[in-house]
Amino acid sequence: IMAHLFYMQFYATLKSGNLKHLKSTATALTNQRNYSSKDGQYLHKSIVPTMHYQKSLPRLPIPKLDDTIRRYLAAQRPLLNDDQFSTTEKVARDFENGVGKQLHEELVLQDKQNKHTSYISAPWFDMYLSARESIVLNFNPFMSFNPDPKTEYNDQLVRATNMVASAVRFMKTLRAGHLEPEVFHLNPAKSDTDSFKKIIRWVPSSLSWYGAYLVNAYPLDMSQYFRLFNATRIPKQGKDELFTDAKGRHLLVMRQGHMYVFDVVDRNGNLVKPDEIQAHLKHILSDPTPAPAHPLGLLTSENRDTWAKLREKLLAAGNGEVLGLVDSALFCLCLDDESMKDHIHVSHNMLYGDGANRWYDKSFSIIMTKCGNSAINFEHSWGDGVAVLRFQNEVFRDTTENPLVHPGSQPASVDSASAVRRLQFSLDAELEDGITKAKENFHAAVSKLTIGSMQFMKGGKEQLKKKKLSPDAIAQLAFQMGFLRQYGQTVATYESCSTAAFKHGRTETIRPATVHTKRCAQAFVQQPGKHTIDQLIGMLSECSKYHGQLTKEAAMGQGFDRHLFAMKYLANSKGQALPNLYQDPAYAAINHNILSTSTLTSPAVSLGGFAPVVPDGFGVGYGVHDDWMGCNVSSYPERNVHQFLQCVQKSLDDIFSVLEGKPLG
Repeated sequence: IMAHLFYMQFYATLKSGNLKHLKSTATALTNQRNYSSKDGQYLHKSIVPTMHYQKSLPRLPIPKLDDTIRRYLAAQRPLLNDDQFSTTEKVARDFENGVGKQLHEELVLQDKQNKHTSYISAPWFDMYLSARESIVLNFNPFMSFNPDPKTEYNDQLVRATNMVASAVRFMKTLRAGHLEPEVFHLNPAKSDTDSFKKIIRWVPSSLSWYGAYLVNAYPLDMSQYFRLFNATRIPKQGKDELFTDAKGRHLLVMRQGHMYVFDVVDRNGNLVKPDEIQAHLKHILSDPTPAPAHPLGLLTSENRDTWAKLREKLLAAGNGEVLGLVDSALFCLCLDDESMKDHIHVSHNMLYGDGANRWYDKSFSIIMTKCGNSAINFEHSWGDGVAVLRFQNEVFRDTTENPLVHPGSQPASVDSASAVRRLQFSLDAELEDGITKAKENFHAAVSKLTIGSMQFMKGGKEQLKKKKLSPDAIAQLAFQMGFLRQYGQTVATYESCSTAAFKHGRTETIRPATVHTKRCAQAFVQQPGKHTIDQLIGMLSECSKYHGQLTKEAAMGQGFDRHLFAMKYLANSKGQALPNLYQDPAYAAINHNILSTSTLTSPAVSLGGFAPVVPDGFGVGYGVHDDWMGCNVSSYPERNVHQFLQCVQKSLDDIFSVLEGKPLG
């Protein structure tokens, strides 16, 4: 009954527009928590234990099959002509009344037998870990840090030292159960208070979620957090594995393709003194050893099966102990000798870099350039943006408000030469040849990527909300208009939405290309003189309302993509013939996401980015701020990213002109 009440209440809240939707790679909640800890080992000590709500989180619902088919067909409608849609509708209805009904029932039964998790968790892990293409460009995204407001703290050595110290403090806070649970507070005055926390901490974990719900607070899933540290993706033939060893006390540092390790946690489990960390990092930055001819990091950019074979050869050549140090390190710090010219340069460097000074398989890497630009690049299979962004927010806050070393700080007088170990690998001719080929493949892939960016300064969130329009809906509409202006088409579009409000939720897809955006885009782009300003504003409103509905449904686990994916996975696992719905060209087309989009705004983050998910697509990272909007877009040669950005800019100009009562020019 309580779960049913939750769905009703949560959906009502979403419907009211008060609850911001959650995004992955995304977007997480960026509550500005008012806490601190005088204990240098922890960021803070939460009154409520970190995992207090985890046991009682509601389970991710499996949508009704008829709802999924209805939503699927609604998303297909703007992408197909009448004949194509008629065929797809028949195939979908046959699926709904035939094999799909059976698969849905089996999925529901399976879900009832696995109440400890969500129906999407295992298939989603499997999808990521079974992918054989390189994780560079195809999977790993980046999120860059804003610079420290105190410019002198952006020195490479100072900032790197502070970030390492804050990262270790985050890890210790998390593992000690002192990290504030991730909760969305609808009424912070009631729920985000010490008095409420003192009460809820005594409520048993199996009931704690309901206690939070009663004061309009919604705890989020934190099951992914344990894979933040000491974790690595290990290449294996056919399907990779995730490895975690919480005993590791050392940091992996990369510079000029060399790998170094040193302890950042002492034998008593405490953070090593920050001035010692500073001394060790200074030692690494001063190392005159020439760059290796065959930097091992390049192998992590390879096809996964190719890398798996070469890893077996590395192990056979006696490199097991050093590889173990790489895999079990807390995380990877990449110290780059290059200074950044502009934010496009930053995007290229943080998304893929030179290939040699990266270990893309680590759960996450902090990249720190010569000029103090920094970012997180993370491996995506283990988790989504929710955990990574929380980590990034906390590290940024801690390093800017409580830095442990300063521009005038002197590194400790310690023997870094013996404390820091540069890892040596035994390589034979076959392994050297493998690294050479990996380098060639890496450069061939990244040389095809173009990144462009755009800032629209004429308006943002505040103006749109005054007009009762969803800022996210308008940004997405601008992408639809932009693509229509450039290519004359409406194409499959993906927007990620987190389902972290549920136990082991991952993501759901919002489908921003709709009959409403298509009609509106055509009116603005192809028929600018045929509609009055009031008619155009009415269309904008329709787009906004419908996008809001799609967002609410996705956040509630009521999209169609994950449900169809899970049933397809079930059919494959049973060795059944693939149902006709999945063989329909329209199903392949809607999953060929030409516009792959994700939004992110946070006080810690400057910009984020990722590559297109298909060769003829765009990768669109964007943010809608109070009085401006921006996007960071990538493409391969089949698309013109700069022209697309011009078309998006023109679309936003037109939208805001109409909102100001001006006719389309």
